[in-house]
Amino acid sequence: MTAEITRINPPHLHATPGYHHITVVEAGRTAYLAGQCPLDASGKLVGEGDLDAQIDQVAANALAALNAVGAGPEHVVRSVIYVVSDDVPLLGSAWRRLTSSVVGPAFTTASTLLGVARLGFSGQLVEVDLTAALPH
Repeated sequence: MTAEITRINPPHLHATPGYHHITVVEAGRTAYLAGQCPLDASGKLVGEGDLDAQIDQVAANALAALNAVGAGPEHVVRSVIYVVSDDVPLLGSAWRRLTSSVVGPAFTTASTLLGVARLGFSGQLVEVDLTAALPH
């Protein structure tokens, strides 16, 4: 049995660019992934100064983390995306790249996109925090 996941956009709230305002999980186990960073398996930063390359690495890492607990992007029920920028078009570009990535379906759920001043690793431009309702 899989946890039932329902995604809702109430009619009185604004239209979204692909995410849902509300995600309801009826039952099941939940996995809280640590923020996925643009680091390779050896811990080295990928794509110094290249947001697209870092997004691709973060997406690959997020998919690997989800797969490690028997889940996929479709099981994500909450996402928070951090991008080092206050430029609205750049934030939109980051959103579009993530939603077209290997974990794109993860961002159709309740999502938040934040422009921030700094992230934890020197040169890091993006991080993604995911919560998933695990299939049984």
